[in-house]
Amino acid sequence: MITLKKYLDSPLIGSEDLASPEKETILPAVLAAYGFALLEMGDCSVVAIPALGDDLKQSFARLQARLSVNMSCDAVRVTGQNVQENLREWGKRTALHYQQKTHEVRELLFVMARTAESVAARDQLCASQFNEVTACLKSIATLEDLTEIRASIEKSVADLRASIQRMEEEGKVAVERLRREVSSYRNRLEEAEDIGSRDALTGLRNRLWVENQIASRIRLGVQFCVAIIDIDGFKRVNDQYGHLIGDEVLKHFASELRAACRSTDRIGRWGGDEFILVLDGNLPDATAQITRLSNWVFGSYAIDGKAGAGKIWLEASIGLAEHQPGEAMKDLLVRADAAMYRRKIASRQAQRLG
Repeated sequence: MITLKKYLDSPLIGSEDLASPEKETILPAVLAAYGFALLEMGDCSVVAIPALGDDLKQSFARLQARLSVNMSCDAVRVTGQNVQENLREWGKRTALHYQQKTHEVRELLFVMARTAESVAARDQLCASQFNEVTACLKSIATLEDLTEIRASIEKSVADLRASIQRMEEEGKVAVERLRREVSSYRNRLEEAEDIGSRDALTGLRNRLWVENQIASRIRLGVQFCVAIIDIDGFKRVNDQYGHLIGDEVLKHFASELRAACRSTDRIGRWGGDEFILVLDGNLPDATAQITRLSNWVFGSYAIDGKAGAGKIWLEASIGLAEHQPGEAMKDLLVRADAAMYRRKIASRQAQRLG
């Protein structure tokens, strides 16, 4: 951001008397490049730590949306400060996240170490008892009275049986305790992984999880389709009612989307006001499902704005693409995204004509 500010202050761009083609073309390109860098940083944070990256990604997306060729140097400086503050806060949360993971693993290792120590102590006790039985058997060999020999053998056998039984019972207790504790930690780790694979706002799966689902289907060679869903005119909701109301609308839309999906459909939030579906089967089946889903999800949504309760109408543009044999995930997503934008352009043209 400091480099960007120096560029804006340079004679080529900062001079009010200079009206050059360079100023009209280079400055938008610089701002666009910086905005792209912000979005890429947000995407990388989601990939690095899915559980924490979405907030940083949304913050950078809002900063990118405010970039303009008409920005003053003060506005540029404030934007740079916001970027630094967001990165600093995210760094603190990341450090805390990894500290917690380290603590959980350390606790599990301590449990296993304590169990190993108890098993070792038990084995030492049993070894001592076996040594006593061995010594008793040796002493029997020196006896001459048959009755005494028989009585000593019976006692030694009884002691030996008791030692083996106690060792078996103690072993079962130790193993069961270890099983319970390991199961508890495994459940906690699975819960953490589940949280890490979900979008923080909507509770849907996040982008990384959906990409893994797509990659798995490509690897297995199964037939499937991908649908990218983009809410039409959602910026208007944020501009008119604010981002908090916009977030509530996104959560409500995501809930309706989840309700309309089948158990075999894989649904996630792609980013911002975009969602993604992975639909098993061929294109005709997926098209029928998208039609049914649209009838369910598109419509009136209740909001609670500053002026009181109200309703807004939501529709979305949906781009559908079937995976082709040998096709890479990136190419499949590009086709689905292009189909979505064609629908969006057609919808805008229809609204103008109407």
